[in-house]
Amino acid sequence: MTGPAPGGRTRAAVLAGTSAVGAGALCWPLLTAGGRGGTATPWAVGTVALLAVVVVLAVADDGDGGLDARTAALVGTLAASGCVLRLVSPGIGGVELVFAVLLVGGYALGASTGFVLGVVTLLVSALLTGGVGPWLPFQALAAGWVGTAAGVLGRRRRSSTGPPSAAEVASLVALTVVACLAYGVVMNLWSWPFLVGEGTALSYDPGAGLADNLRRFAVWSLVSSGAWDGVRAGVNAVVVAATARRVVASLRRVRRTGRYADVHEVRRPTGPDGPDA
Repeated sequence: MTGPAPGGRTRAAVLAGTSAVGAGALCWPLLTAGGRGGTATPWAVGTVALLAVVVVLAVADDGDGGLDARTAALVGTLAASGCVLRLVSPGIGGVELVFAVLLVGGYALGASTGFVLGVVTLLVSALLTGGVGPWLPFQALAAGWVGTAAGVLGRRRRSSTGPPSAAEVASLVALTVVACLAYGVVMNLWSWPFLVGEGTALSYDPGAGLADNLRRFAVWSLVSSGAWDGVRAGVNAVVVAATARRVVASLRRVRRTGRYADVHEVRRPTGPDGPDA
């Protein structure tokens, strides 16, 4: 059995390394707890995350032959669908259907392609909705992680090139719930030091210890967006459960054959002098 190609290993290492950089940019309040560092501005932290995103986009590979023209076209189609869903379900009350696209698409297309899908969808939709700000790199990075997680699950559980089994769909639904809740935690971690303000019981305190800041963040995250994140997880889980089987099968087929449906050529019977009249 042969291992992954050197190029694939390199791209996987880059994805892991830049994800670690992005995670460090997100977790700076906890990493500097206890007075071990200074503070950061939202734009400075966002720039670090954006650089990580750009590096991964430059070397994206899904582990199954790369981001070729056919896969890129699928990513563009799915990203456009995600943009439309962000326009019609902009997150009011937690209803954000775009995550169903990222999870189903990432599951069918692979880990690094899922990352590209998440990043492109969030960046383009932000331009369309006017949601550009220091939070955008973290939204894109977190959405990329959602697509990557789905791709990893798809590679581990994929049994064929056809429709996923009931067990596969169930595992993807479970991941949908976890991913939607985790996305909320990531975005809360980014905004916590800047939005809560200073001097409250839930504020980030650079002089406090790690355990105290973790407690403050956990309580603030639960109070500020717990219900919102729960609705997001539930709505997307229902959509994924209803659509994953057919959509994943279709995406796998298109990627493999370039067709949305299996086409069987019908040949007319031929005689010794050519086709029968």
